[in-house]
Amino acid sequence: MDQTSTDIRPCAGLRIGDKAPDFTARSTLGEVRLNDYRGRWLILFSHPADFTPVCTTEFVELAKVADQFEQRDCTLMALSVDSLFSHFAWLRMIRDQFGAEIRFPIVEDPTLVIGRAYGMVAPNDSDSATVRTTFFIDPQGDIRAMTCYPASIGRSIPELLRMLDALQAVDHQHALAPANWQVGEPLLDQPLPDLDSVYNAPDATTWFLRHKGKGTGK
Repeated sequence: MDQTSTDIRPCAGLRIGDKAPDFTARSTLGEVRLNDYRGRWLILFSHPADFTPVCTTEFVELAKVADQFEQRDCTLMALSVDSLFSHFAWLRMIRDQFGAEIRFPIVEDPTLVIGRAYGMVAPNDSDSATVRTTFFIDPQGDIRAMTCYPASIGRSIPELLRMLDALQAVDHQHALAPANWQVGEPLLDQPLPDLDSVYNAPDATTWFLRHKGKGTGK
């Protein structure tokens, strides 16, 4: 299946819980197919353009912690409208100037077919320079979380890791992650939809707000 496959719907308006649209495309690590990553976590993210200041800082920081994503059984995959050879030249500059080697795939999307399929760009947009969108895709190929940053603001790399940790922890323990949760902190129990549990609770909050064991992800 290639980028022009009819399985990719223009501007799909994807939501959490949807299946991530499959695609096959050229990348800096050779041809990639999204569905080949089933069985592990995948973070697919767009960047407006190569050789831009904010994007460069993001990739330098991602290179520093790429092994932390790998330890969590997660692949990073970037996407932009730029050509494969533009990606190559940009990665060479990042390595030479910042000492950071990018070893995860960067996909070329010159026709914006993939970007439109994922709702990263609108149907009539001629470039991808408006937003930074991130999709957290679980081992079953389901979209579990999405973030969207403007082109003028770089992503928080620690928050990417925290989101991944939280998604893995709530799956592993069938629990909920509270505000500002970090690995090793307590998770929350799912409240029971049962009137007796409401009336039998020792106080007015513990029937729906109870801590569960410490969340450690996988």
